Amino acid sequence: MKMGIFKEWKNTDVRMLSPLKLAYIGDAVYEVYIRRFLLENSNENMGKIHKKSTKYVSAKAQSDIVFFLDSLLTDEEKSIIRRGRNTKSNTVPKNANIQDYKYATGFEALIGYLYLNDRIERIEELMNEILAR
Repeated sequence: MKMGIFKEWKNTDVRMLSPLKLAYIGDAVYEVYIRRFLLENSNENMGKIHKKSTKYVSAKAQSDIVFFLDSLLTDEEKSIIRRGRNTKSNTVPKNANIQDYKYATGFEALIGYLYLNDRIERIEELMNEILAR
């Protein structure tokens, strides 16, 4: 059994979380991967690095990523994205259309699902595909 500040999640526990809760943690995890990638691969100032990050973290970019990854995703992963996409949110997107926002929520839910299930290798496989495109 793991000891530490975080509990060990069981797949059944993670599946019971709402898609918005999965997206909440997934958004943060994805952002860290993107920021680390940009820091390690850019000598530019922070303003330019931040601008580059929008290529990956905007609702439109994440929506596009869902379609880009589609053939690489398992049925389970597609199901998580679908749950995230179809969930009702009280948040209205500021700089995105509603369809992109819903797909982005689905993508973030997938990242959150994988993270809480300690499937870091799978997140990294997907990140390698995203960052190589």
